[in-house]
Amino acid sequence: MAIKIYRGEIEVRTSREGDIVNLEKYLVEHLAKSGINNGVLHLFVTGSTAALTTIEYESGLREDLMNSLERIAPRDAEYKHHLRWGDDNGHSHVRASIIGPSISIPVENGRPLLGTWQQVVLVELDTRPRSRKIVTTIIGE
Repeated sequence: MAIKIYRGEIEVRTSREGDIVNLEKYLVEHLAKSGINNGVLHLFVTGSTAALTTIEYESGLREDLMNSLERIAPRDAEYKHHLRWGDDNGHSHVRASIIGPSISIPVENGRPLLGTWQQVVLVELDTRPRSRKIVTTIIGE
């Protein structure tokens, strides 16, 4: 069987820093469009103040994630980025770098191969609402 490659985009709007958007419905939609049953689904968010990861998508854990990031890269710390550009999102860039802009998920029988409580999410880390573009690439058969 021949290898196929599909490329798409997911657009999401966020309302504030700390928004965590469950991407499950978009993944299912793009997998259906691709016609690929087995392979790899790769996601990449453009921009340097958002990130992609997996989490159990429940309110307590979403709050725990943001609280942990505050301890790791505090909003009120001094960032050279702030000093150079006069803006307020140095912590956003650091947090996004720690989590990362991309994720790859195995695909089996046309579905993302995730754990029972594991959801793929976009984490908004910037200090204002944003429109985010996530590039979707699916490779397989």
